[in-house]
Amino acid sequence: MNYLFLDTSSSRVIIAFVKDDNIIFNINLKNDNNLSNKLMVLINDNFKEHNIKPQDINKIFVVNGPGSFTGIRCGVTVVKTLAYLLKIEIAPISELEAMASGYNEIVCPVIDARRGYVFGAIYNGINNIKKDEYISYEELTKDFNGKIVSYDFENTYEPKVDILKLIQKHKNENIDCHMLVPNYLKKTEAEENLDAKRN
Repeated sequence: MNYLFLDTSSSRVIIAFVKDDNIIFNINLKNDNNLSNKLMVLINDNFKEHNIKPQDINKIFVVNGPGSFTGIRCGVTVVKTLAYLLKIEIAPISELEAMASGYNEIVCPVIDARRGYVFGAIYNGINNIKKDEYISYEELTKDFNGKIVSYDFENTYEPKVDILKLIQKHKNENIDCHMLVPNYLKKTEAEENLDAKRN
């Protein structure tokens, strides 16, 4: 089986192609403001370099949030389009689970959501102990004595994304492209401002 793995939800962009439990390529780059312009170019260039055709993909694994609203939208849009055109299914994955997946211990992955809040959870490897939520950093970590895993904060541990482990866990999960939605965990600032005006 051939799988495309895509993560654009955080400050890193990860694009990987897996064939029969072997990673053919794994691109891990800093996410920047040009993601919408270069995401398909990155995928296309690496497919060409490794002699892969889009029709070779049997399934797509996508990190659909939480994290960067713009990054999530880019990744979800690309995946929905590819899955629709290729008539293949998708398996969505949490960014927080992805960040914790390379650890074999209890960790607390966090993504900065600003103003003292984070998207956070507690995982033991890929097993969720405390659900993904939008929560204050202080409340999430006040009784936690393990490793804090984050791309965003100083004095934390670097996330470790184990693509093969994530694929193995989610390989039997399938949704149609029309059912894939971003996992924002909170409303956008524009939506919050609109709600405030209505109330």
